[in-house]
Amino acid sequence: QVQLVESGGGLVQPGGSLRLSCAASGSTFPIFSMGWYRQTPEKEREMVAYISKSGSTNYADSVKGRFTISKDNGKNTLYLEMNSLKPEDTAVYYCTMGNLYWGQGTQVTVSS
Repeated sequence: QVQLVESGGGLVQPGGSLRLSCAASGSTFPIFSMGWYRQTPEKEREMVAYISKSGSTNYADSVKGRFTISKDNGKNTLYLEMNSLKPEDTAVYYCTMGNLYWGQGTQVTVSS
């Protein structure tokens, strides 16, 4: 049974930084692509960043140049480094393994 547990969310001022982590259980971590999505009450869940099995990455236009996705296969952990945060980045952030498995989400709030 695969389980994904996100951490690292919180309240940060505009312009600040946060690093989200997603710890995955099981031994299937390296064989799936991994990604981060986010959702607010007003909008549908949207893709933020994705990383393939080979390590190639893809980002939403709204976060390009500010967010960086990475993974550590040895630790079965996915990361999202978020810099220059804006109020519009406020959302619940979810990690996903191959869009088959999802974490419970972690709240990110960007506000002064």
